Amino acid sequence: MPVKINLDTCIGCGACVGSCPVESLSMNDDGKAVCDEATCIDCGACIGTCPTEAITQ
Repeated sequence: MPVKINLDTCIGCGACVGSCPVESLSMNDDGKAVCDEATCIDCGACIGTCPTEAITQ
């Protein structure tokens, strides 16, 4: 199951985008992180990089 991103908590820093080994994360037009569920391998690498804990499994 892909990670979940709380858009209310996401500050748009982009730290998660750089941590994803399969490039499943990107920033949307509002400057918030989004996950491509089709390519996410649920490795959790992005979870530890989020300073606001907006990403969960």
